[in-house]
Amino acid sequence: MGSFRRKTPEEILYSISKLHRGRLKIYIGAVSGSGKTYRMLQEGQHLKQQGIDVVICAVSTRQRPETVEQLGDLERVPSIHWIKDGMERKDLNLEALVKRNPEVVLVDGLAHRNREGAQFPTRLDDIQFLLNHGISVITTVNVYELDGATELARKWTGVVVEETVPANTLEMADEVQLIDVSPETILKRLEEGHVNGDSSPMLFERSNIGKLRELALRLVAEDVNDSHEKYRMEQGLTGPSGVAERILVSAQYHWNGSIHVRRGQQIAKRLGGDLMIVTFVHPKKMLSREATAFKRSLLKLADKIGAKFEELTLASRRKLPGMLARYATLHQVTRIVLGHSKLNRWQELWRGSITNGILKKSRHTDIYFVADRAEKEGERILPTKMLTEGRSDDRYRRLSDQEVERKIGEIRRGRFKVLIGAAPGVGKTYAMLREGNDLQKKGIDVVIGLLETHGRKETLAQVGSLQTIPRAKLEYRGANLEELDVQSIIRRNPEVVLVDELAHTNVPGSKNKKRFEDIVDILNAGISVISTMNVQHLESLNDAVEQITGVRVRETLPDHVLRMADEVELIDVDPKTLQQRMREGKIYALDKVDQSLNHFFRMGNLIALRELALREIADDVDERLEAWERNDSLRGPWRKQETVFVGVTLSTNAERLIRRGFRIAYRLKADWVVTYVHDHAEVADELKKRIKVLEDLTARLGGKFMMLFARSRRQIPYLLLNKANDIQSTQMIVGQSKRTLWEKIWKRSVIRPILRYGRHMDVLVIADIEACYYQDEG
Repeated sequence: MGSFRRKTPEEILYSISKLHRGRLKIYIGAVSGSGKTYRMLQEGQHLKQQGIDVVICAVSTRQRPETVEQLGDLERVPSIHWIKDGMERKDLNLEALVKRNPEVVLVDGLAHRNREGAQFPTRLDDIQFLLNHGISVITTVNVYELDGATELARKWTGVVVEETVPANTLEMADEVQLIDVSPETILKRLEEGHVNGDSSPMLFERSNIGKLRELALRLVAEDVNDSHEKYRMEQGLTGPSGVAERILVSAQYHWNGSIHVRRGQQIAKRLGGDLMIVTFVHPKKMLSREATAFKRSLLKLADKIGAKFEELTLASRRKLPGMLARYATLHQVTRIVLGHSKLNRWQELWRGSITNGILKKSRHTDIYFVADRAEKEGERILPTKMLTEGRSDDRYRRLSDQEVERKIGEIRRGRFKVLIGAAPGVGKTYAMLREGNDLQKKGIDVVIGLLETHGRKETLAQVGSLQTIPRAKLEYRGANLEELDVQSIIRRNPEVVLVDELAHTNVPGSKNKKRFEDIVDILNAGISVISTMNVQHLESLNDAVEQITGVRVRETLPDHVLRMADEVELIDVDPKTLQQRMREGKIYALDKVDQSLNHFFRMGNLIALRELALREIADDVDERLEAWERNDSLRGPWRKQETVFVGVTLSTNAERLIRRGFRIAYRLKADWVVTYVHDHAEVADELKKRIKVLEDLTARLGGKFMMLFARSRRQIPYLLLNKANDIQSTQMIVGQSKRTLWEKIWKRSVIRPILRYGRHMDVLVIADIEACYYQDEG
């Protein structure tokens, strides 16, 4: 393990120097008004209550009532005031701060540039100076003020930023915390006069706020990914982490190389992953003139789309699968993209099958075979933009009676907001109660429908004057249990109700099986709901969470519940802070602390779950951007008329394959169908139960399930192909399995015929699925 490696003298000296250096924490938000200063001051108050010496300097509340209230009795070290372009500016008074020598300084505006003649040109330099004097600093920054993100922000929103900080600033920080706020909340604050939108009106357009929000989520996710990879390296862990996607395109210096790269680029964008390109050349053979031209074209394309390109030497074609698999493992690749084989069966036997070899060697990596559409579409790059010509203007189309009724239902329906976290204890319930109190202060009728404080005093203190609706009492197996009292809430008829733990399963005998169904009833009654959940409760992430934590989450909810929400906000917390809360008994009882820290709350788990949550909410933001205006998606356009076909068996991993199929179809805006082929005339009762489980899961995720019958096992791949062709599938998804030697001898592979006769469609082979026949062992 990496933790037992002896430290170098340089590492020892660096560790000693850090003991004398202050800590740097950065609050990052999408735009001004996200609540960064509020949270910074709130943390300052908490630190002061713990006996930490905290002061503030150059903090701008912009007279927002909630933020001014957080100032409290925090000591202020006067800043140096000066005027630029008629606007008052504040510089840090370094001399006064060093003389005062507090433990922590709270300061706004990390990207601030100092007055001419100041000791240092920028606030970041000032902060480095304070850190070197042993003074810790908590500060704030907007995502568009980070170099690198600045140009993207200008490109996507038109906002020009003059004062920035280096791109590696987040890496310098000991802790980075994202303050995630929905565009609706920002616009509401703007409407109430708590945000100054006059200086940069373009910044506060709804779609621009959404783009900057997604940029912030993805930027922090990348920062978390870097720390995750570093942690895994220290622990001696290899292979994909189960969170970040990394797409590897194996291309040739051939006309179809650009097609494979373009498809890989599209997959990487839709999955929010990195893109890599690798090509293999013979060390002793000169490239032909044609191949040289294709190489120049491929290098130009890789540079244009920001992909890493590498050329490797390969002496023998038969060694390609092993070399590609090793490269993928070394670079933690989650999906290899390459073209279908064009060899017939005899040519594969004579020359060796690259396809079969890669499936053997890359068992832990998904393999994506790009369709060969040359016969139908010619030798050209596949279109990546969705065609919009000929679209009718829906504004002038008369609505049907059913559409009018649905629109009226949406108007009457309450608003639904979900606060989501990476793990228990991040502060979702605390934030929900705080928002409830803020709404009550504005004269809105807010009640608590169901609250789970788990004995946390800080959370309980946030209840304030909010009224609580008593829970409904139910008897089950001799025990008296309590649930959300939906009817009492509807009778009370508040404007907003706060309901904890969205993914909760109700007591058997309740009207609804799940709490989110109770919430739908409340919303339909015209009552708005604010609720909480953790990212691991999303149905489609169930397998990823188990891979990360080793824990199978039993209580889940369909992904469409999150999409049903009008607003989704992430409550982000640094894993070290979360572990500290755990040690202090602020999450679970003290007798459970050690067990939790050694299992679910291990540092590696918390880092990975945080990254997963950041990426998931970034994807949700992108989906909403696409819903507002299709051209606004940061992940780029999707292909036209995608249809995903998922082939499953009745194995224990069928659910995993269905969930992957859903996530891929959802990101491609595709229809999707799950198909099981039974190779016997009759279906036993036990198998019927198993089929029903898979059918129900498919339905919960919004797909269509169908069952086919085959006369023999040999017929299975052809039935799958015929059905996929019937529904005009553009992508087929199947899974690898672990067949025994006996099964290899007596049971023919299903995947070989699919890859041989399904070359006109993309085929994705999911890694390590324990199925009885989806494996090509060669």
